[in-house]
Amino acid sequence: MSFENSKDEFVGKAKEAAGKVSGDKSTEGEGLGEQLKAKASEAKDSASEKLQDAKEKVEGVFNGLKGDK
Repeated sequence: MSFENSKDEFVGKAKEAAGKVSGDKSTEGEGLGEQLKAKASEAKDSASEKLQDAKEKVEGVFNGLKGDK
């Protein structure tokens, strides 16, 4: 997980907890939203990395078939 995503998730958990303790549903909701944002960003980053890996493997196969190294 990137630093930015970790920070957003931590801040989100803190806001959610503060909202629960104080009874402030708005703050609690903001915290949940920040956590979801961090998780979605992490999923996007992971998918991008996997797509790049797959692209490189396919290029390697084609280069191997062509005789390129």
